[in-house]
Amino acid sequence: MRRRVLIVGISGAIVACPTAVAAQEPGRVYVLAFLVPVARNSPGVLAFLDELRINGFTEGQNLRVLPDGFEVGGEQIAALASSLVAARPDVILTGGDLATRAVLRDRPTPPIVAVAEDLVASGFAESLKRPGGNTTGVNLMSAELDTKRLSLLLEALPKVRRVGVLADTSITPERHLLALKSVSSSRAEMVVIGVSAADQIVATIDRAKASGVEAINVLSSPLLYLNRQTIYDRVASLRLPTIYQWPEMAAEGGFMAYGPRFVQLFRQRARIAAKILRGAKAADIPVEQPTNVELAINLRTARALRLTVPPTLLARAAELIE
Repeated sequence: MRRRVLIVGISGAIVACPTAVAAQEPGRVYVLAFLVPVARNSPGVLAFLDELRINGFTEGQNLRVLPDGFEVGGEQIAALASSLVAARPDVILTGGDLATRAVLRDRPTPPIVAVAEDLVASGFAESLKRPGGNTTGVNLMSAELDTKRLSLLLEALPKVRRVGVLADTSITPERHLLALKSVSSSRAEMVVIGVSAADQIVATIDRAKASGVEAINVLSSPLLYLNRQTIYDRVASLRLPTIYQWPEMAAEGGFMAYGPRFVQLFRQRARIAAKILRGAKAADIPVEQPTNVELAINLRTARALRLTVPPTLLARAAELIE
C-alpha cells in the first residue's frame, strides 16, 4: 500500500465554538451513548474514545459508555433510541439521519453529536453557524461528494455508457438523485438502484447488471455501510467496478472510494462532544464539515476487474492500494 500527500480535497475549516467552555467537574463520571452502524471495537469508535481521552475524558475513569447502540440499523433504531434517551446520557453520538431523527422523537433529548447528509435541510439544526436546538455535528456533504464520486467513476471508465447509483430509498432525497443525473447525462445513462432493506441488495444489484449497468456509485447510507461486505462480494462476482464513500472501503477491497476518512470523522465529532461534556451547549456549537477528503484506488481490485486506471487519476489519488 502506498500513501501520498493529500492532493484531492475539499476545504472545510472548523469554526471554533463561540461559547466559553468550563473544565469537567472533579469526581464526575460522564455518560456517553452511541447509536451507530459500526461495532463497539471498530476503528472509528476506538478513535472517538482515544480523541476524548486526549481531551480529558477517559473510559473507566471519568467516562462511561453505554453498552447498547452499536451495529444498529433498520427496525432496531427506534427501539434502541428510546432506551438510550431514557438512560439520560450526557451526550449521544448518532450515525445518519434515521438514527438522529429517532433520538429526537423522545423528550427530553440529550445533546446529540450527529453525522448526517445535511443537518439544516433535515431539520436537525436551524443554521450551520448556530444550530439552535439540541443537535450539532458534522455534515457529510453527500450531495456534493456523491456527484464528485460519479464524475471520478466515469473518468476512470471512459467507455462506460450505463452507470448505476445504489441508493437507500429510505433516506436519499429526490433532489440528490436529480443532481447526479445532471452530471451523468452528457456521459452515460444513470440508473437508480434503490433498496430499503438488506435482503434486497443482492437481487437489486443482479437486476442492475442484467439491465446493462456497467459500474456502480454507492451512495451514503448506514444501511449500505452495514452491508458493505455483501456489496463487495456481489459486485466482484459480477465484475462491476464500484466507487464508495469512505477511503477505508477501498482498502477493504472496493475499487475506488472518495470522501472523508471514517476514523477522522469520528475524531472530529469527539472534539465536538468534548466541548459539550465541558459545558458548552449543542445549540451554540457550529455544524462542521469534513476537514478533508481523499481519493483512494485499489489497484489489486482494478487488476482483478482487468481495468487500467488512467494515469491522470492515479496521480490525484491520496492512496493507492497494491
